Amino acid sequence: MALKELCRNRAYLMDMASDLKRKAVAILDRVFPEYETLFDSVFCKTSLAVLAKYPTPDKLSRAQFGKLTEVLQKSSNGRFGEWKAREIKELAHGSFGVADYEGVYSTLIQLFLEQIHTLLETCSSLERQINELLLQFDTTLTTIPGVGTLLAATILSEIGDISRFSSADKLAAYIGVDPAVNQSGEFVGSHVHMSKRGSPYLRRAVWMASMIAVQRDPMFKAYYEKKASEGLRYMNIIGHATKKMTAVIYAIMRDNKAYIPVMPVVA
Repeated sequence: MALKELCRNRAYLMDMASDLKRKAVAILDRVFPEYETLFDSVFCKTSLAVLAKYPTPDKLSRAQFGKLTEVLQKSSNGRFGEWKAREIKELAHGSFGVADYEGVYSTLIQLFLEQIHTLLETCSSLERQINELLLQFDTTLTTIPGVGTLLAATILSEIGDISRFSSADKLAAYIGVDPAVNQSGEFVGSHVHMSKRGSPYLRRAVWMASMIAVQRDPMFKAYYEKKASEGLRYMNIIGHATKKMTAVIYAIMRDNKAYIPVMPVVA
């Protein structure tokens, strides 16, 4: 199925970009450990513009003040200016990072950032194709809080024909959401095990949808709070929420009806 191929390859490229981001940050931490305090994210638009021209504290220290200010103003739409340029140069001048005498770190940082940019541009192109292709399907999955276009496309393409599954439990088993069992074979109620069976792409999509739903949907939020009050840890609660999300997805796809939030009953 074309939709499945698009979704899987987008996920693959996004994972590659994430890996390159980790590598870039690891190198930046060595040469300029103070840099992460300058922006909300190392990979925000303004930060990337700065690193593209001045990837090390030495280059920032030697940068012309006016040119650095211009880069900041242009990339931040005027949010940052001379005061930010001054802050950056002061931090760069007093940095405790290792020296980049051979220029290796500078080269690697710029190379990784270029590759990340290319990967994200490709992912954006794939996302546009996914959005267009999803319009051909009559699906109500996007009515579920936490399930946007990309997650809906992944879930739909990985599950395929919902009639293949006679129950939500069968779908859960296919996804790999299983109740944990101890050595004697008895059910362990406080933990839901994510097995290696089924599609890892589908499993991750349902997991991500559950993480968002416990924040946005009243039913899932109440469920999260109830489990938290019972002493369960975050990941365990999300595991339980994933089983619940699977049941919701099954019903939505089986009946092809929009999701209707169930408001928690207030005592």
